[in-house]
Amino acid sequence: MNQLHHVDSLLCITFNRTSHNTLIRNFFKVISRLGDGVFWYSLMVFMLCLDQDRALLPVSHMASAGIIGTLIYKWLKVRTLRPRPFNVHQQISLRSIPLDQFSFPSGHTLHAVIFSMVAIHYYPMFAMVLIPFTILIGLSRPILGLHYPSDVLVGALIGILISTISFYII
Repeated sequence: MNQLHHVDSLLCITFNRTSHNTLIRNFFKVISRLGDGVFWYSLMVFMLCLDQDRALLPVSHMASAGIIGTLIYKWLKVRTLRPRPFNVHQQISLRSIPLDQFSFPSGHTLHAVIFSMVAIHYYPMFAMVLIPFTILIGLSRPILGLHYPSDVLVGALIGILISTISFYII
């Protein structure tokens, strides 16, 4: 277990070093900010404008899966109490304001995966924008010093699980 944490920390430090470049740092700060919800809420409004009543199911599906994701990731954060990497490693520079105190799992990544998978299920043509955007959100988390790569990986896996289950329920 110590070996995995060591590798996770080294990867986080490596990702975070790229944020010393102002262009990279500012790019990923914008990506992260959009991942706070701005992009996803705008996408839902766009879907409603595009398809009106036909978009009610996809938007409701995204919202309900997102709420479940929020409940799960908040529950996990207070159970695991994993400190954020910038609080543990002096080599890691905090490049964005965290939304909460703890690191595990990445809520940004979890929600990006949920919203992307659900949206793409209904609108496959959105995949060429949503898949790269979701990857960039995941990358932004360790680059900005907010999460370990394992936080991002587990957030993505939980997002996949929630989305997959939601397809059978809705």
